[in-house]
Amino acid sequence: MDKFKKFAGLVVLGACFATSSASAAGGASPLADPSKIDLDNIASLQRGARNYMNYCSGCHSAEYVRFSTIGKMLELSEEQLVDNLMFNAEKTFETINAAMPSEAAARWFGQPPPDLSLMARAKGADHIYNFLRGFYVDPDSPTGVDNVVLAGTSMPHVLWELQGFQEAKFESHENEDGSVTTEFKGFETLSAGTMDAEAYDDFVRDTTNFLAFIAEPIRQDRRKLGVWVLIFLLFFLVLATQLKKEIWKDVK
Repeated sequence: MDKFKKFAGLVVLGACFATSSASAAGGASPLADPSKIDLDNIASLQRGARNYMNYCSGCHSAEYVRFSTIGKMLELSEEQLVDNLMFNAEKTFETINAAMPSEAAARWFGQPPPDLSLMARAKGADHIYNFLRGFYVDPDSPTGVDNVVLAGTSMPHVLWELQGFQEAKFESHENEDGSVTTEFKGFETLSAGTMDAEAYDDFVRDTTNFLAFIAEPIRQDRRKLGVWVLIFLLFFLVLATQLKKEIWKDVK
């Protein structure tokens, strides 16, 4: 029952993270670039794990994946896990817990930051990729920024030092029925970050790749097993066909 309640809570938090007022363009996200992640790219996943622990784990937990699983799948030794990823854990069988107390986070941001274990499966890798690239300066926001993918988000732009600050350009026009549609027209850089646009996109892609990995860490094993199952079925088909021919060869 406790596990069910915990899972239900994660679903609710995920919905809070992903659901808000309509985006500035109304309906579909104005940023819809494909993430182009590669779950077989171990180097990218290792960089994504580093990014997550350095920039995300302070607020967001990932309680459905263990460090030992990360180490096994990403070809990291226990020493590498301890030295580079396990900042707030002591044993490799522990899961990723947020450093920020949930009560304090709820008081500061209006709600606790959601667990990200299943976020990639709930919203998709493209959503996460564009969300992390979609922050823009908004003086009317309590955090000083808003996001074109998730308008009204309570999440601050934690990667501002890398990306810098940008201004979103919108254009409004009146429709025949009198309603007003606002369209997103792109970003204008206000201050540069430590990374150029291409390097930042790669950073976000690696982070998104890792989030997609922890959403289904057994994917690699499942695919390997699937190949063997298909080989077995193909062999069994040939065997069954030949057996049928042998049994019915004298029947006319």
